[in-house]
Amino acid sequence: MKQITDTILMVRPVGFRMNEQTAVNNYFQTEIEGDDINELATQEFDIFVEKLRSVGVNVVVVNDVPEDDTPDSIFPNNWVSFHEDGKIALYPMFAENRRKERRLQYFAELEDAGLKIKEIVDYTIAEEDDVFLEGTGSLILDREHQKAYCAISPRADEDLLIEFCEDFEFTPVIFNAYQSVENKRLPIYHTNVMMCVAEEFAVICLDTIDDKKERKNVVKHLKMDNKEIISISEEQMHEFAGNMLQVQGSEKKYLVMSARAHRSLTDDQISRIEKHCEILSSEIQTIETCGGGSARCMMAEVFLPEA
Repeated sequence: MKQITDTILMVRPVGFRMNEQTAVNNYFQTEIEGDDINELATQEFDIFVEKLRSVGVNVVVVNDVPEDDTPDSIFPNNWVSFHEDGKIALYPMFAENRRKERRLQYFAELEDAGLKIKEIVDYTIAEEDDVFLEGTGSLILDREHQKAYCAISPRADEDLLIEFCEDFEFTPVIFNAYQSVENKRLPIYHTNVMMCVAEEFAVICLDTIDDKKERKNVVKHLKMDNKEIISISEEQMHEFAGNMLQVQGSEKKYLVMSARAHRSLTDDQISRIEKHCEILSSEIQTIETCGGGSARCMMAEVFLPEA
């Protein structure tokens, strides 16, 4: 199984703003005043896409529908994942206004691009029981070693995680991750803000795993699979330094992140990353501030086979 891909699905925003329904447990979100939020986000999106394409990443851009009022549609990795065996997983979403983001029309565009879809595995019925698992926001997949790292939260249910792992033949690596909010330790809403697994290394905020046994178990699994562990601080995590994704360009591999995350890294962390691949970063300040997600959240990796 491949760990990284050269094909990414991204959704161009039309109604981007701070989503009041997700702000209840996404402590990274901050409201920005002004009427041009979507325009600024769209500019950031377009520049980001152009940077990816300039290094040979195949970016399939699809357009959101304004009448659906989906402020977070720019983050498709939370509702879908694509797999090498031709399967697609659809995930249950915590916020009701995010459920309209699951637009199956997008799959036709992937098929038009020459990719094959064999089966859709649909977990969305779990929403009826208020059970959620938000895609590769909740799941950090080591596809090569068939492991699914997951921090349990209101958006990541343990039983549903285990069901996913049984269906897709992954081993679950379960833990709890917390961030400090007004002097309280509260669950991190998505695993992908504190952890990124690349081919040969992992960027992770181990300080968020308060339980020593759980932290030791995560480290054990990463070392077992020969991943170099690059630790970041909780302060760096709040700059989205954990929200990264390794992709394959036409000639090189890249670790993709926001400019904000890039600026937060130390020289030593950068040099350790650059032993393995180049860094590609883009300024997405509006998207990060209002959306509470960063570069990784904007990219749904496509591993589907060619038709």
